[in-house]
Amino acid sequence: MSTKRKTVVAVIFGGRSVEHDVSVVTGNQIMQAFDRERYEVIPVYITRDGKWFTGEPLLDLKNYQDEVISHKGVVSAILSPSVQHHGLIINPIVGRLQKNEIKRVDVIFPAIHGSHGEDGTLQGLIELADIPYVGCGVLSSAIANDKAMTKTVLKQHGIPVIDGVIFTREDWLTEREAILARIKAMLTYPIFVKPATLGSSIGVSRVQDDDMLSMSIDIAASFDRRVIVEQGIVGAVEINCAVMGYGNQIEASVLEQPVSWEEFLTYEEKYMRGGGGMKSAERVIPAALDATMTKRVQDLAIQAFKAIDGRGTARIDFMVDEEAEKVYLNEINTMPGSLAFYLWHEMGMSQSDVVDRLVKLAQDAYADKRRNTYNYQTSLIELTAMRGLKGTKGGQSIRQDVEI
Repeated sequence: MSTKRKTVVAVIFGGRSVEHDVSVVTGNQIMQAFDRERYEVIPVYITRDGKWFTGEPLLDLKNYQDEVISHKGVVSAILSPSVQHHGLIINPIVGRLQKNEIKRVDVIFPAIHGSHGEDGTLQGLIELADIPYVGCGVLSSAIANDKAMTKTVLKQHGIPVIDGVIFTREDWLTEREAILARIKAMLTYPIFVKPATLGSSIGVSRVQDDDMLSMSIDIAASFDRRVIVEQGIVGAVEINCAVMGYGNQIEASVLEQPVSWEEFLTYEEKYMRGGGGMKSAERVIPAALDATMTKRVQDLAIQAFKAIDGRGTARIDFMVDEEAEKVYLNEINTMPGSLAFYLWHEMGMSQSDVVDRLVKLAQDAYADKRRNTYNYQTSLIELTAMRGLKGTKGGQSIRQDVEI
């Protein structure tokens, strides 16, 4: 009796991002969640300066307290964009007496937060490699990672978002006083200043007065070339909802209300208190909303996920003023901290169930993609070459370009 082959899953984490440490924690939580009787898990760690490695020591979070890539068994690797490899090239640059190795991969599980991973760039590489992968595609990842573009798309779908002023770092350096005047004309304190494309509350400031405003914009502009200044919603509470699915089959989780000791949930409160990633932050689950408001938030979460053509999973954050019966979508996280395991746990799903479901969704999306036609052969090249090089009239060469 033959044993069924294990599914090979490469989990990619770390990355060239200010959210590097969060990604390392999330990646290790994901790797631990897989049932090793059914899956072969390949860790792929990207260093802060963008170098790729794999190896058994990367499976143990304790090894990251030192220089993890110096551990015996950690070797360099790259994800090949060529469909002929369909996976990793181990030791891509070797000496004359050494050999590299191809490690074929069935599914890739990106676990990078923020830049160079959650923003569609890594997804583009995986698309070229033609390997199924977990989570949102190139377009939806790029949209959700960009808070300004998220607002634009959601407004088109009638989803309420928070008003704000958006400008570039160049604008800020050359038109400082004009931007400050525009902010103060459109918004009232308190307001929030944010980099356009970062998460984990990095570079985010709650501003109460003019003195703080310029300094907070300087900080945000050091993290991103675009800055968003948003109206603070007085009396509202943060409510988060995870979603999971593909196509028209999207499910919303139970709601949570993070509990902050500060004026908004900081990086330290999200990740440092308790040391267990986002799941260690203090929270109320289920959130203390009535049934009508709960369903409204869940419906908006599903609607927003469909609006960006999302797939796999995301955690969608809202600001809710229940007394005024108002809901605003704040942001969409296509790679939520700790993969929102704690929310799906309340829905009866174990961590193993969650990653198993996400792998299946990745395979479904890949099967759907395979229905597309990519190989479309015509006589265009032959015809263009013939007309461009062979055409003559009256002894003179005539070039007839083909408009494409």
